[in-house]
Amino acid sequence: MKYFTLLFIFSLISLSAIAQKEKKAEIESDPDSTGVISDKLQPTSLPLLLFDDNEKKEKKKKSKKKKKKNIFYGVKTKKGRLKNTLRNQVTYVFFFYTTEQKKADPYIRDIHWYDTKEKMIRSKDFDQTRGYLLHGPYEKVIDDKLIEEGHFYFGKKHGTWLSFNDKHVLQDKLHFSEGWPKDSRVSYYNRDENKIEKLTPIEYDLKEGNFFHFYEDGQIAVTGEYRYGEKVGLWTEYWDSKSKTIRKREVQYQEVPFSKDFRPYIRAEWDKEGNLIYRKDGLGSN
Repeated sequence: MKYFTLLFIFSLISLSAIAQKEKKAEIESDPDSTGVISDKLQPTSLPLLLFDDNEKKEKKKKSKKKKKKNIFYGVKTKKGRLKNTLRNQVTYVFFFYTTEQKKADPYIRDIHWYDTKEKMIRSKDFDQTRGYLLHGPYEKVIDDKLIEEGHFYFGKKHGTWLSFNDKHVLQDKLHFSEGWPKDSRVSYYNRDENKIEKLTPIEYDLKEGNFFHFYEDGQIAVTGEYRYGEKVGLWTEYWDSKSKTIRKREVQYQEVPFSKDFRPYIRAEWDKEGNLIYRKDGLGSN
């Protein structure tokens, strides 16, 4: 009798394990099967330099005091150089990068990093196993003429960025604070406590970059991207859940700005428990 009892318990455990594996496989093959987001966005990780002018001034003072070779913003770096020749035109890119491990900021759209395997600079999908974040001065030179210069802070554009034509005439001048355009608009629930409501990136009076809307408790409410003032790609709304980040709705916008004859549509919807309740026809699992 004891033997059969143990066998029964073992069978239940095995069935439970198999069910969990099947559920995991289902989720991996069909990302819409649950609206629960495991990689929860953390509003507290927003760059302080965007909101704290005093801290920015303090960091600037420290960087002036400690001008050591290859050390920028208090971080030791290594120098890199890339060369590319195309149709008798030679392009050089001079940059610095840090081997210090730092998770890419999920709020910034463009994270620039040096891919050591492909020997190139990328601005998307940072992979710590393949390369390093750019950190410090950056210059792009074409046929001995400076075309672009600026600074990076852990992969994010920082400070003043300048671009020139082949006659070294200034074409563009932009200001950044740890990846955020300086003209970005920030609204608050409570300014004194830095309770942010919305972050809207602005360049040249147009919305450009990642947009974020938060609930008053700091939970993410809406995420999306603007290009040239137009909504693009997938915009996601979230339920105001205290314990988990759960998708509420995904709306698909044009992939390229100013696309003709494109109408935004609801891609999928989930209930407050994360159960899929709607998905547009033709969007089944792969």
